Amino acid sequence: MKNIVKKIFWSIALPFLFIVGCTDNFDELNSDKINPTNTTPGALFAGAARQMSDIVTNTNVNFNIFRLLAQQWTETTYTDESNYDLSTRNIPQNFWNQVYLDVLKPLNESAKLVPTQNAVLFPADMQNNQLMCIEIMNVYAYSVLLNTYGNIPYSKALDPNNTSPSYDDAATVAKSLATRLDKAIAGIKTGAGGFGSSDLLNGGDMAKWLSFANSLKLRLGMILADSDVALSKSMVEAAAPHAISSNSDNIAFHYLSSPPNTNPIWTDLIQSNRKDFVAANTLVDKMKDLSDPRIPLYFTTDASGGYSGGIYGSGNNFSTFSKPSNRITDPTLESIFIDYSEVEFLKAEAVERGFNVGGTAESHYNNAIGASIEYWGGDAASTTAYLANPKVSYVTATGNYKQKIGEQKWIALYNRGFDAWTEFRRLDYPQLVAPVDAETVLPRRYPYPVQEQNLNTKNYNDAAAAIGGDKVDTKLFWDKF
Repeated sequence: MKNIVKKIFWSIALPFLFIVGCTDNFDELNSDKINPTNTTPGALFAGAARQMSDIVTNTNVNFNIFRLLAQQWTETTYTDESNYDLSTRNIPQNFWNQVYLDVLKPLNESAKLVPTQNAVLFPADMQNNQLMCIEIMNVYAYSVLLNTYGNIPYSKALDPNNTSPSYDDAATVAKSLATRLDKAIAGIKTGAGGFGSSDLLNGGDMAKWLSFANSLKLRLGMILADSDVALSKSMVEAAAPHAISSNSDNIAFHYLSSPPNTNPIWTDLIQSNRKDFVAANTLVDKMKDLSDPRIPLYFTTDASGGYSGGIYGSGNNFSTFSKPSNRITDPTLESIFIDYSEVEFLKAEAVERGFNVGGTAESHYNNAIGASIEYWGGDAASTTAYLANPKVSYVTATGNYKQKIGEQKWIALYNRGFDAWTEFRRLDYPQLVAPVDAETVLPRRYPYPVQEQNLNTKNYNDAAAAIGGDKVDTKLFWDKF
């Protein structure tokens, strides 16, 4: 949105300045005052990674309400977003613009600049690795858009000469992303450098980028499991042996203790002194029922010294209920892109679907829960006790594998609202219920931006018709059940 506002401002201001300025310096008038003329691919790459991290981490209800959609948090005074009002703040449009303009555009520009670098300082293998890192981040960003809206501008996106790009079929985009990941996996040379200090995710460690790419491939493959079984199986079986294998391999963006490079949650809630959110009773009640050892790691105590969540979708007194823990609001808290716990849950599901990834569903399920408890600061004893709980044990827990895995994965994906919302839609567990005053059913997707309806009307209409209607209850192509 910032870039759009700037463009609108300059489109109005420049003609006026030309008329009143009476200058003879036409070169100055014709120069681009907005886009940088001198930058490096590393700087653009670092900025895109930071923006992607901020987009999925912040709590700003103008952009990111995924913790609310996943019913991990709920609101206090202003409850519009908890009741699925997506239009008043134009949330779908704001989110769309952030990913396209603040992430995908600089990644595209970074890729263009990589080959222009000094070949002595940046030899061919290093430049190649940089391009592979850009590809992996492109796949990550496009997959977020794909899993939010469905059909999206893809093959015609980012062309400055095409202001009305057509939309690509979502299943086709998913296959293209899989191909791009395969290219990156095959192209990475772990013995060469990458973006070095400009790599804010992995510090230039190309082995970690290889693990990241395989973990994304595993995730994308499982997302396709109900829509394209053959492709899903081949992707998952190829990626699983090379995916993240411990918490030390987790892919995360690391924030710093001082502004402006702090955890966006700290910025939104602590620095701004906002009291907009408390824990949702949906999540807290489930964790209390299971005697989950992560409750004190996820939440503060409530006014009575215990743990309680506000009623989801209702107005809630901030001081009464549990709130995000001090760890969540720490300025240095990292933002997880993908972690060991998620990988193990994916493998557990893969086994249940008959995919050859080794191990048993139970062993991967136990590993996933143990990794989550360990990451949040729990010890081995609490993990053992929790897994012995008949309500948690894979052998005795209620329901089919989707319920067992889905409910525990939802708990483990705390503070990762987008991923938790995606897995809820895909596995249909936990069975979240819309609040009584909700404007719609619990959204299965974001509607397309209003700007697309007004400025890209034909392509918008075609895309809406192709997916079955531009509505929040339209299921995405992979959301079959």
